[in-house]
Amino acid sequence: MTRATVLDFGMGNLRSVAKALERAGASVEVAPEVDPRAGLLVVPGQGAFGSCVVNLGERLEAVRTWIEQDRPYLGICLGLQVLFAGSDEDAGAKGAAIVDGHVRRLPAGVKLPHIGWNEVEGSGPLFDGIEPGERFYFVHSFYADPEDDAVVSAWTDYGVRFASAVARGRMLATQFHPEKSGDPGHRLLENVVRAAS
Repeated sequence: MTRATVLDFGMGNLRSVAKALERAGASVEVAPEVDPRAGLLVVPGQGAFGSCVVNLGERLEAVRTWIEQDRPYLGICLGLQVLFAGSDEDAGAKGAAIVDGHVRRLPAGVKLPHIGWNEVEGSGPLFDGIEPGERFYFVHSFYADPEDDAVVSAWTDYGVRFASAVARGRMLATQFHPEKSGDPGHRLLENVVRAAS
């Protein structure tokens, strides 16, 4: 059984993420530090980019090391955005810079935050069994804009076509919340847990 650590850094709906991972077949521990014995590291987060960077503190370096070692990683919402060097939300905050690119504000003309269900055009093994165009649940006002489309594993349209999931090696991160996305989210988490085993 895959042993997952959900990182508790004071932001995010940890309980619902942990329960969703358990339903997907993982053994889950919610912990304030990165556990080197875990088979999967999960970084969820809701709120502001700058607060996320501050709250993670030295743990951000541990996350960077984990991903550089090509160990299974799942980032959700801010757990995706913090992989980038910076964000329009807080110009002074420095993210992990694991993925080249920037986090940008969704364009004028759409209601912010983007809350609710939207279509996700996903591809690759982590979207196995999930139809392209399946709907997932979003809550955000900023989106990841990678320099290289090769890291993008899913696209979504909301005023702009944006990367709603990125993947590289054994790293996967989603802008949407799989733990709130019903059957498609459950299937994605099953794929994540299976890939980490």
